[in-house]
Amino acid sequence: MTKTVTGLFDNYSDATSAVNQLKAAGISDSDISIVSNNADGRYKNDDVAEDAGAGAGIGAAVGGVGGLLTGLGIMAIPGLGPVVAAGWLAATAAGAVAGAVVGGAAGGLIGALTDSGVDERDAHVYAEGVRRGGTLVTARVDEGRAGEAEAILQRSNWVDLPTRRSAYEGQGWTGFDHASEPYSQAEIDEERARYAGRASSV
Repeated sequence: MTKTVTGLFDNYSDATSAVNQLKAAGISDSDISIVSNNADGRYKNDDVAEDAGAGAGIGAAVGGVGGLLTGLGIMAIPGLGPVVAAGWLAATAAGAVAGAVVGGAAGGLIGALTDSGVDERDAHVYAEGVRRGGTLVTARVDEGRAGEAEAILQRSNWVDLPTRRSAYEGQGWTGFDHASEPYSQAEIDEERARYAGRASSV
């Protein structure tokens, strides 16, 4: 039986470390996915593949992206803003964007997570985390390897989900809303500084 293991990361560098460790542990590129907020313009359109659903793997470099992702695509998702994404989860979101359904891409992201066994409440926190500047890493693994994959994500400095949900709810948040305005880079910097426990921006 396959299980989906998911981690949210405030910093892209932590997420890429997690991906590299998952790959080093023998988890196939085709079973790893990444969705990252791109409000800072980390990746440009000319750096990446045009369609996140086309190459759908994580491996060799494409253009100037530094050797982590292939099949990488940039898309605008309602409520999330610009994201870069690759892998099986990204392909679902890309399909929803291509379908031009209002809110469909966000629904595709949450739907793909819930369809693969992620609790819906958790899926909303994951989507909101990406909206606020985070990066989502998911891996499909045999159930017997789920603990190992979770340990990799956790030691890569993943976000503690119940704590983050409580923090969001303390601000009046009740769930991801595709109609919300995406976070600006200034708001993302403030958000990261809040959880890093320091005033300086990232």
